[in-house]
Amino acid sequence: MPDCGCHPFVVNIAGATRANQTFRTAIWTGEHFQVTLMTIMPGDDIGLEIHPNTDQFLRIEEGHGFVQMGDCEDQLDFCTEVGPGNAVMVPAGKWHNMTNIGPVPLKLYSVYAPPEHPYGTVHATKVDAMAEEHGY
Repeated sequence: MPDCGCHPFVVNIAGATRANQTFRTAIWTGEHFQVTLMTIMPGDDIGLEIHPNTDQFLRIEEGHGFVQMGDCEDQLDFCTEVGPGNAVMVPAGKWHNMTNIGPVPLKLYSVYAPPEHPYGTVHATKVDAMAEEHGY
């Protein structure tokens, strides 16, 4: 699915999320927010990260995850399990991660405000995402 940002756009977000086969795909990147679809394989995670100036909303459509957040990367004192229908709000400046703790792919979508990734971002795998975001 191409990034349709800055144009009017309607999508069945639950269906698109469940159909997504990539680690991360931006489907709409506007001036003030961005929507990405994500698939996290069993036992894998998003990767510990922080967005200093970006709030993030994550909605789980399929699978089960374990969410961790905190003020320091070595002190993630907010921990909870999530599943289909759960939404996770990550305030700007919080370290966070989500791990797939179930036997099936974890399917979710994420809203970043403001946008976090370049327009048209597609990361087929977590390895691709790490390479692009960290320059290796």
